[in-house]
Amino acid sequence: MQRETNPWRFIVLSFLLIILVGTIFLMLPVSSQSGKFTDPITALFTATSATCVTGLVVVDTGTYWSLFGQIVILLLIQLGGISYMTLLSFLALLLRRQVVLHERIILQETLNSWSIRGVMKLARVVLYTVVFFEGLGALLLFFVFIRDYPFITALKFSIFHSISAFCNAGFDLLGGFRSLTGYVDNPLLVFTITSLIIFGGIGFVVIYDLRSNLFNWKKITIHSKIAILTTIILIILGTLIIGLLEWRNPGTMGPLSIRGKILSSYFQSVTPRTAGFNTLNIGNMRNATLLFIILLMFIGASPGGTGGGIKTVTFTVLISAVRATLMGYENVEIMERKLYWDSVRKAWALFFLSIGLIFIGWFTLLISENFLPINLLFEVVSAFGTVGLSTGITPSLSTVGRIVIILVMYLGRVGLVVFGLSFLYPLRRKSHIELPYGEVSIG
Repeated sequence: MQRETNPWRFIVLSFLLIILVGTIFLMLPVSSQSGKFTDPITALFTATSATCVTGLVVVDTGTYWSLFGQIVILLLIQLGGISYMTLLSFLALLLRRQVVLHERIILQETLNSWSIRGVMKLARVVLYTVVFFEGLGALLLFFVFIRDYPFITALKFSIFHSISAFCNAGFDLLGGFRSLTGYVDNPLLVFTITSLIIFGGIGFVVIYDLRSNLFNWKKITIHSKIAILTTIILIILGTLIIGLLEWRNPGTMGPLSIRGKILSSYFQSVTPRTAGFNTLNIGNMRNATLLFIILLMFIGASPGGTGGGIKTVTFTVLISAVRATLMGYENVEIMERKLYWDSVRKAWALFFLSIGLIFIGWFTLLISENFLPINLLFEVVSAFGTVGLSTGITPSLSTVGRIVIILVMYLGRVGLVVFGLSFLYPLRRKSHIELPYGEVSIG
């Protein structure tokens, strides 16, 4: 009897394997600038952050790690961003090897595709999309960095930051934990990085849908429409709110020109979903701004992309479900379409599982760390949404705090529903007994 395929367990274990291998490489003396062994927790934290395309760091990427260590981090980011199953499937096609059914099922779950049909074509589109955007991004960023660095350094920086941005990782090589703050009013860098973040986080299914339908809005699926519209609304809303809150803040936008304020408002609106780069000092932001960014990080990117969070489509489904309840509708409706109840149930399950994980992580950090509660909450949500933004407390976390963030980053990247299904799927049984209804009071 053939054993039933559990694609969710494969995803969970494959990420864990990549993290462990990356940890071993980063512990080696050749990976650090000093030529000494790196302690296991630091190596594990960095490998998890890179593989889970988060960007939180306890040591400065540009100054602590050697070229070899930075290459390891870059490979982990690329593998974590597009998944190595996608890469293996593409290599199998190049070698003209048949991709068997269970591999296609795993690839379907990895890419968050609705159907196994056409999943190999989607895998090809993913690889071509990655090469195109990361190559174009590196070319544009090279013209930014060549003004300040020698040719080889500028080339290395452009490639690294392009891949980091498209994979929504947020790792940088500029040193001093300063991210991209030195380029706050540089339009070429701001629009290149944010465009890479947006296209990497919008979801490969959406890009495939747009490409297949020649960018005809009427022909694309409701999923793509929700992802695109929600992304646009959040970016516009985020730009306005962050700009209003930080416009006169002397620690962030206050000293900037009008152009710098507008560019930084837009950049800080895009990057919480879910890249981790910053052009403003996050630690100097007002508490209201931090709370709003926490919301953006919690929502995150779109399904099937390189970002994290509960995802834009999930957020819109939840809002629509609340609206349907208040209006007394029988079904949850979006854009003149009613949604399957299975999608609505999954959205609510993901929402409450995410809230539970964030609460447990925050509660634990409140016990183990001595920082402001808002900063600790920001750190946990940043880890959950695989964002990488920080108020500056990450390097000062205790060993317990680092382990908590490691676990939250890992669960946030593989997905709580996927993690649950990886263990509970074999235990699920479809009941053939129709149970009677029970009355409960709500509200």
